[in-house]
Amino acid sequence: MALGRPRAFDTEEALGKALVVFQRKGYEGSSIAELTEAMGINPPSLYAAFGSKEELFRKALARYVGIRKDFSRDALDAPTAREVVERLLRGTADQLTDPQSPPGCLLVQGALSCGDAAEPIKKELCLRRVAEEVALRHRLERAIEEGDLPKTTDVAGLARYIATVSQGMAVQAAGTATRADLHAVVDAVMRGWPG
Repeated sequence: MALGRPRAFDTEEALGKALVVFQRKGYEGSSIAELTEAMGINPPSLYAAFGSKEELFRKALARYVGIRKDFSRDALDAPTAREVVERLLRGTADQLTDPQSPPGCLLVQGALSCGDAAEPIKKELCLRRVAEEVALRHRLERAIEEGDLPKTTDVAGLARYIATVSQGMAVQAAGTATRADLHAVVDAVMRGWPG
């Protein structure tokens, strides 16, 4: 069996550069030419290393989700439901406005304006957003069991509300909202906290 030439580029570094392009332009808005230019490779190298644009996106998405999980895991471990929500929203605001990354959220903006050909990508992004909401709902259910939230709390509705605020902040951050603007949104949410 003949062995091919060794890669002349760092796949992890190239993946990070692709992630930035996907964050800026979404899945369909990112062309192979833009991706390969940002990654510093040619199209055959992209396909050899990552298989396809879709697989490259999925790997970039996994990296992005891993970054998000760091702060969300810490937030979900907070001792009270109020602290959980505040940490989640403030962490989201900080991530959405991180000067080292494009503003906004890949999970929200990655496939907002995609055609039918990108349906698998849209579904995956939706499933990942739902998974975050479900994790929060489970944590809020635990808060009821622990007596931290009233037994009458609609945890599904509250989790959906927090997810909606978070996703709305992502859209705002992709526009002109600053970190201070988003923290003001979090302040408003926390003033309306139940109990």
